[in-house]
Amino acid sequence: MSTKENVQRKKRVEWVYSILPVNIALGPIGTFVSLSLLQSGGVSMGTVYVSLAATVFNAVSIPAAIVWGLASDRLHQRKLIIVTSYALTTVVLFSFFFARSFSAIIFVYAMVSFITAASATPLNLLVMETEPKNRWAIGFAKLSLVASLGSILGYVLSAVWAQFLPVVWLIIPLGVLSLTSAAASVVLIQEPGFVFEREVITMQRQGFFHRMSTFPMIFLTVPRPADFNRTFKGLQHELTSYVPLLYISIVIFYFATGIFNTAMVPVLRSHSLTESEVYGVTVAALVAQVIAFRYAGRIIAKSSLTRVASRSLVLRGASYAILGVASVFVLGVWFIVPTLIFYPLASGIAYGIYYTASNTMVFDAIKGHKQGSALGVYSAIVGVSTTIGCLISGIVSVFLGFHTTFILAGALLWIAALLTSRLANRAHDTG
Repeated sequence: MSTKENVQRKKRVEWVYSILPVNIALGPIGTFVSLSLLQSGGVSMGTVYVSLAATVFNAVSIPAAIVWGLASDRLHQRKLIIVTSYALTTVVLFSFFFARSFSAIIFVYAMVSFITAASATPLNLLVMETEPKNRWAIGFAKLSLVASLGSILGYVLSAVWAQFLPVVWLIIPLGVLSLTSAAASVVLIQEPGFVFEREVITMQRQGFFHRMSTFPMIFLTVPRPADFNRTFKGLQHELTSYVPLLYISIVIFYFATGIFNTAMVPVLRSHSLTESEVYGVTVAALVAQVIAFRYAGRIIAKSSLTRVASRSLVLRGASYAILGVASVFVLGVWFIVPTLIFYPLASGIAYGIYYTASNTMVFDAIKGHKQGSALGVYSAIVGVSTTIGCLISGIVSVFLGFHTTFILAGALLWIAALLTSRLANRAHDTG
């Protein structure tokens, strides 16, 4: 390869690093919002508002996926959408500094959901449009690595900041980081000479995985009632029940995940963990998650997809339930001990392995001429089930206690594991 070609290739891939600062900024923003609401309303009322904030955030993400997906197809300008997204994200992040009421914080958080969805599809398409096909897997791996590193650094920054400075001021460096990404994108991103439609992402395994890990909804078409009927009517017969049964198990997974994740920060604060310690707990889970994603492929290769997925769900559910029991019997700051053991197991190891296995199953299942409608149904049920889970979480936590919330989430995951294990004899289980 000539020196000129090396320089051109370097320019093509350098743009990936422009996403690092904004991922540092956005990584801890959900925890920042939860801590802000809990600080203002106390554990009881704060938990209700945390639940509402998470519910609104996830509800907004559904139309956001549709709107920005259509914008990506119509505009065909990756750089414009990405730079605009990061610039608007900067404005929204700084808006948190002026949001003092519960409703204002929740509204700004909803705007974060809508605006940050804009860059998900263009970033994935840029990898495919700026790298030769034989390097797509490497490009997506780098994009994932930079995004994951950004989230971890964001939580580390937040943990250190909260140790010495008021959390409300954290929004200043986070906003500056987002602005840095906007500026870096202006300099590093070049509009590709040719463009792909969004459908290309769903045809390539690595692209599909990365797109769903960054934003687990992609609407090639807006699903209609007939699409849901077509997807789930196969449940009546064993030979055609693979896809509906898979979707139902995934619905339960996201429902349980919404229930558990929404209550995590409130339960930590209820045990008197400091804001810095709350951020630190998530760092441990994210590091475990990166490790899990790194080795998930090897684990899956040694067994069937359904066996790996169901066992991961059992582990995640058991970790949830154990944390629920520990929240009753382990008092005060000592709750951090079981949390540092079982939270990384649930949200790191089990999640990374299950997510890889389940997305492989979905990728294999949706291939065909009805791919757009099947993926639209999948995206809709993921968004709705997560949203409902977040809403239920606050109600259960306040009236029945955090231990009930966690045990309920764990039990639901065991049901999902049972349904997933029943897929073993269906046609699409590839192992």
